Amino acid sequence: MALSDVVAGPRNEEGIGSAIGILKQRFGERFSTGTALREQHAHTTTYIPSQIPDAVVFPESADEVLEIVQVCAAHKVPMIAFGTGTSLEGHVNAPNGGISIDTSRMNRILKVNAEDLDCVVEPGVTREDLNKYLRDTGLFFPIDPGANASIGGMTATRASGTNAVRYGTMKDNVLSLTAVMADGRQINTGTRARKSSTGYDLTRLFVGSEGTLGILTSITLKLYGIPSCIAAGVCPFPSVDAAVNAVIMTIQMGIPVARIELLDALAMKATNQYSGLNYPEGPALFVEFHGTDDYAAEQAGLFGEIAGELGGGDFIWATEQEERNKLWKARHDAYWAGFTLRPGASCFATDVCVPISRLAECIHETQEDIAEHGFLAPIVGHVGDGNFHVTMLFDESSKEEIEQAEAFTKRLSSRALAMEGTCSGEHGIGQGKQTALQEEYGCEIDLMRSIKHAFDPDNIMNPGKIFSMT
Repeated sequence: MALSDVVAGPRNEEGIGSAIGILKQRFGERFSTGTALREQHAHTTTYIPSQIPDAVVFPESADEVLEIVQVCAAHKVPMIAFGTGTSLEGHVNAPNGGISIDTSRMNRILKVNAEDLDCVVEPGVTREDLNKYLRDTGLFFPIDPGANASIGGMTATRASGTNAVRYGTMKDNVLSLTAVMADGRQINTGTRARKSSTGYDLTRLFVGSEGTLGILTSITLKLYGIPSCIAAGVCPFPSVDAAVNAVIMTIQMGIPVARIELLDALAMKATNQYSGLNYPEGPALFVEFHGTDDYAAEQAGLFGEIAGELGGGDFIWATEQEERNKLWKARHDAYWAGFTLRPGASCFATDVCVPISRLAECIHETQEDIAEHGFLAPIVGHVGDGNFHVTMLFDESSKEEIEQAEAFTKRLSSRALAMEGTCSGEHGIGQGKQTALQEEYGCEIDLMRSIKHAFDPDNIMNPGKIFSMT
């Protein structure tokens, strides 16, 4: 999306004023029209300009969300759900103004059903807090997008992450949810049963809807047993092609790798600088295996043999938690590490996903594109499922560099689509990738508009996201 496309939509000034008056009286100190707080609730980690809401409210229960939505619906006021603000495509902007509903105080873990391997949480619970709470039960929640995102936000954006190759994404791990609809009704989309053949799958419809269909008030999640042994390590490769071929062979041999992450040479350089490491500054795979002591060791050994056949260097792995944490912290900090390559620059991350057989080709063409245009843009990827990210460094004050970054993002999306992939594997659409979504789906977006209109006829649930209604 070009900067010129991010424009303010129509505002319902009278309705917004009325809703603000009612909600301010009802919520007192938990309702604010202060400029600084409003700006925080429109912050985007991209080049897309911020569009701030008219007010921010902090509900503490599902009943309070219901009350807020009913007030906003009665006055046709836009609502934007807010979790931790880590989304990357302008999801929390308020192009039509309205009320930001900050769910961070709805952070209770409502129920853990250890025997059934599931739990029920409020949307403001973060993934790190959930796993801390679960630790003594011997269970964990595996979806790990890197940032300490809220479960509500992860559900709304269909988040993924480093564990997706083994445990899937949010769409695979949300059993059901409750949500408040645009007309003020609260619905429950399913049960705790592990499968169902009853009616439309409303749960999957909400997972990834980016807050455009309703406000989530609870989510029921699948849990997993903490493996008795976790082995993780780093393996250097002579080229991206060799690294990706190692991934393909590993998966084709049925080795149940839990995480398998690619960092290109520039990403490894940045990671070394930022995290104080001394890995070879070439393409590398970060991998992790789960199981018993013997099973994890066997998997690691098999991977080492595959890597060796493809010219990989020494695969050094460890089972000690301290060493594993150090490795994965370095991987999760890859976004921040990018800033060391161009101090003072701004940065935005974009992603695509392609069939794994086209992954090396897609990354290779992307690297050629980056080199041709003189960008600084390290690449990291959840290569076990064909997903990779490009972190573009640019001068936020330079219109020319922003336009170059936008053009690159469009080329990247088109490249992925030409390889039968998708314009986003996990960041979502928001405002930033609406043009790419149109290229990907074409006339099918009219069907999406019909669904949106059926759920939200007044277009007050996070308007201006995913696609326009005109």
